[in-house]
Amino acid sequence: MADESNPVTDTYWQANLRLLAFLLSIWFTVSFGFGIFLREFLDQWTLGGAPLGFWFAQQGSIYVFVVLIFVYSWQMNRLEKKMAAESSDDE
Repeated sequence: MADESNPVTDTYWQANLRLLAFLLSIWFTVSFGFGIFLREFLDQWTLGGAPLGFWFAQQGSIYVFVVLIFVYSWQMNRLEKKMAAESSDDE
């Protein structure tokens, strides 16, 4: 089988990987950045009676991860509709 590249498929995967990289960088920033690296700075403030850095390490990164799952699903649905429209236009 020849190595044929489909432009619509290539565009889809490039957009998917860009979205994943963006969302994972947000999650890394929140979980490692806020919960570990910036913990001492963020502990100046409290949220729900807990220091903010501790809260991000224990709860915040989980909440952000759940929100990112919904954002990923929403964005992928939009991307799939766009790719389906482009694919039908090519035919």
